[in-house]
Amino acid sequence: MDIHHKIEGLTADAVTAAHHADLEAQARFGVRFVRYWYDEKSGKVFCLSEAPSADAVLQVHRAAHGLVADEVIEVAEGN
Repeated sequence: MDIHHKIEGLTADAVTAAHHADLEAQARFGVRFVRYWYDEKSGKVFCLSEAPSADAVLQVHRAAHGLVADEVIEVAEGN
């Protein structure tokens, strides 16, 4: 799960466009973006992905749109 703490001027259209750019770039880094959540008011964005490493997630964001996450938290799915 990666977190962007404050994206200035965040809109639904902008986060959707960034997510689509991530989807286009993800295969080059072995990442699969699963879902995202956002809050326009605070500028926060949360992205859930499957990836070989936290760095791979950051590389996708960097290559896709330059909005690199402020934090990446590695999580495991419970049963």
